[in-house]
Amino acid sequence: MAYQVKFEEKAKADFAKLDNSVKIKILKYLKKIEERDDPRTLGEELAENLAGYWRYRVGDFRLIAEIQDDVFVVLMLVIDKRATVYKIAAKRLAK
Repeated sequence: MAYQVKFEEKAKADFAKLDNSVKIKILKYLKKIEERDDPRTLGEELAENLAGYWRYRVGDFRLIAEIQDDVFVVLMLVIDKRATVYKIAAKRLAK
């Protein structure tokens, strides 16, 4: 079954700040994720303080997501450049 990509509120704000050309690239990539039966095939599982989350790479940008298998959702949590995305994700996802 195909997964649906959704955005957490802060990820929506991250996305809104991006240049239109970057938005188009990201949207095309998210469409690829939705077309897959397993969204893990396009991503990379994170480790350490971000264990359990997944990273998708689109050019210089990284998308940090949570894969919710029970409801077939890939929830985007953080979208930013590689240099800062992991620091932002660690802050937002601190438990």
